[in-house]
Amino acid sequence: MTGSDKLHLEILDRLSDVSAADWNALLSPNDGPFLKHEFLSALEETGCVGGNTGWQVAHLTLKQDGRLVGAMPLYLKQHSYGEFVFDWSWAQAYEQQGLNYYPKILCAIPFTPVQGSRILCGSESNQTRIQEALIDGLKSLLAENDLSSAHILFPMNSQAEYLREQGFLLRDSVQFHWQNQNFQSFEQFLSALTMKRRKNIRREREQVVREAISFQHVPGEDSNDQDWEFFFDCYQNTYLEHQSSPYLNESFFKLWAKRMPDNLHLIFAQRNGSPIAASLLVVDRPSSKVFGRYWGALEHIPCLHFETAYYQAIEYCIAEGIQTFEGGAQGEHKMARGFLPTTIQSAHFIKDPRFAKAIGHFLDREHQGIGAYVDELAEHSPLKSTKVLP
Repeated sequence: MTGSDKLHLEILDRLSDVSAADWNALLSPNDGPFLKHEFLSALEETGCVGGNTGWQVAHLTLKQDGRLVGAMPLYLKQHSYGEFVFDWSWAQAYEQQGLNYYPKILCAIPFTPVQGSRILCGSESNQTRIQEALIDGLKSLLAENDLSSAHILFPMNSQAEYLREQGFLLRDSVQFHWQNQNFQSFEQFLSALTMKRRKNIRREREQVVREAISFQHVPGEDSNDQDWEFFFDCYQNTYLEHQSSPYLNESFFKLWAKRMPDNLHLIFAQRNGSPIAASLLVVDRPSSKVFGRYWGALEHIPCLHFETAYYQAIEYCIAEGIQTFEGGAQGEHKMARGFLPTTIQSAHFIKDPRFAKAIGHFLDREHQGIGAYVDELAEHSPLKSTKVLP
């Protein structure tokens, strides 16, 4: 390739090496807030990734005559924490054979189980060529650095199919999403549920009312440092109760709120005017989606989790005309609150042909099991009549 056709691959160890305008120009309108330069760079600048976190920044970029035309958000991983797609058994199999599974290459949004583009090329006219160049570059990284594998988590469905054609193995995951059927009120939503589910939700909400709990909704643009300090205390406490450490720090949330206030929405539970719990919603109006990300409480009150993290969020979606509320990874208990199972995929390229074959067989069996699991869940749908989303 010569002249204006010349494409050049480059690895970035920090996103600040490209401008927000150039990176964000690679995103489509429905890619959501988590792929934006403002979000990813905030993770880096506040030390949530990079350093000794096991998330070494290695973004793959593609330039044409010095202009950024493609990219993949990449991390060199020394572990599998914070991914929501579990491959610990694969690492163990490598170790048993005296081989290293880590480091591996991960293309994903850190700590965020949300679908989106992973091969970024915006509205470029030569998208096919850009995608091919990036995937070829990704495979070259494995070979040149003696890495075991590359993993692309939660790509859009069209990109997952393209990756399968490029030799990647696809793996299913089940999430639970709430869909707005043009509900005009929470009561109308309840009327769409089976009697058992309707009665259960009303009972849970009544328990919170009896505790004299009120709720305050704070849009990101109206939030202040004190709001985020309290939210972080709640978020951190959730991890402490599970004897774990949070992935994100207070500085990150404050920087995120400063850079992307329109995408954030806080919900505070209060008793006698004092906050006792909080949840965070991430709002993406172009795609009409809300993502439930984090919740925490400083004291235990029965059903407060369901009210703060789910029912208040559903009321918000109804009031704002938001179509989809994604409740995050896993959690069959969400079905009892009106959520339905949705299958999404990740893509995995295993360099060693022997392990690729073995993992392929494993994923075939897992795919059948997940299909049966989703079919079984459908039999217990909370809705009076519905179909499981593809």
